[in-house]
Amino acid sequence: MPILLRVIVALLLAPNLLRVASAESQEEELKRLTEAVESLQKIVDEQNERIEKLEQSRTQALAPQSAESPAVAGAAEQTSPVTHRPALADEQEGAARPDDLTLDPTYRGFIPIPNTEGIMIRFSAKPRTDFTYDTKNTGDDNRFVPAKIPVTGQPDAGGKPIANVNSKGTRLSIELRGPRSAGSPRFFYQNDFFGAGSEEFSFRVRHLYGKVYNVIAGQTWGVLADADVWPDTVDCKGPNSMVLARRPLLHYQLRLGGQWLATFGLEQPDSSPDGPDVVGVNHAPDGGFNLRWEKATMGHAQFAAIFRDIGARSSTLGDHEVLGWGTNLSAVLNVLGGDTILGQVTYGEGIGSLGNDTTVFETDAAFNTHDNLVALPYLGAFAGYTHQWTDDWRSTATYGFVNLEPEASQGPDAYRRTHYASVNLVWQLRTHLSVGVEALYGRKETQNHATGDAARTQVGVVYSIF
Repeated sequence: MPILLRVIVALLLAPNLLRVASAESQEEELKRLTEAVESLQKIVDEQNERIEKLEQSRTQALAPQSAESPAVAGAAEQTSPVTHRPALADEQEGAARPDDLTLDPTYRGFIPIPNTEGIMIRFSAKPRTDFTYDTKNTGDDNRFVPAKIPVTGQPDAGGKPIANVNSKGTRLSIELRGPRSAGSPRFFYQNDFFGAGSEEFSFRVRHLYGKVYNVIAGQTWGVLADADVWPDTVDCKGPNSMVLARRPLLHYQLRLGGQWLATFGLEQPDSSPDGPDVVGVNHAPDGGFNLRWEKATMGHAQFAAIFRDIGARSSTLGDHEVLGWGTNLSAVLNVLGGDTILGQVTYGEGIGSLGNDTTVFETDAAFNTHDNLVALPYLGAFAGYTHQWTDDWRSTATYGFVNLEPEASQGPDAYRRTHYASVNLVWQLRTHLSVGVEALYGRKETQNHATGDAARTQVGVVYSIF
């Protein structure tokens, strides 16, 4: 074919060849784009799935736990054998327990703290208001304290009826827990407003302690006390014979296996000798232990002992010291379904400052007729019974007795003996709202056998966030 003819044919066929080449190129490009889009869609789907899983985990961590849904794995193993009894003034809440044992394995109200090893925090409040009506002067308008009742012959004895309203029993608390962290750490803080001072709301720290690896440091219940035996009274003070020993301390709790555990500790001594020219001197910390038996559904029992070096300094008699000691046997038994029997007996010498009633005065020791410092014998006993009428109604009856053997040097008005009795009816109006009405009676006797008594009617309204 002549060259000129070949050129003409090529020119005529060129557009068709370019269209074919372009079509093949577009198909390949479209295929590559489709593959790229599919790949991107797959990546997007995977990311969305990961985000959804993270959101679900976050929602479950922050959501409040139901009574049936434990907050952490193995919650059933963490439940304390001790029953958490309903009470207007809950003294069980602040008690330290070994390892990761808790009264509430659902950890209601706890919020996980980010970037920690399973540490949770809870802020709680229990606002309350108490209305009281006394037949005559009881010595304390806010709490019922038989030790403060004026006896016959004192200028403030008797008088007209007295009415009062207060909110000093309101409690605020902060708690941190790490049940699945090393050492099962716990920090607990609680205050109310029964502190010293003339202000309506005088701040008072009740508990402030930390616990890790069963070592407890800070202020909380001492070894002689048993917070689990405290009865459900409307009165914030409670029976006269209860062991009131929240003190700075260092404790170690030991699980003995099975249903037994023990606590050993050193505590603030705070010697409290009596006399017109006497001040307390502390030579050594108090030391003691308790041994507990706990069984779910049945209850618990505790035996405790404490030893004290009580010191006294007088400008006329010089420095003296004497050994103080005390024992406490307490028990709570669950009977008849929801009913509870509570009891406690405390005996010793030089332990008056650890008693709920006798702590009002200097009752550890005093000088005898030979100018020797002696520890004062102390006996306290308490019995209580709680009956659950229905799910929303309950009653508690209590009786407390305290006897202290004073020395002649303390004078005729020295504390000798008191009685405490109460009976109440509590209505669980809502899940976290309680209303209680209580009748109280107290009687006091001094060293010269002068007596005084008083009665009170009290209505308490308590709201608990958790």
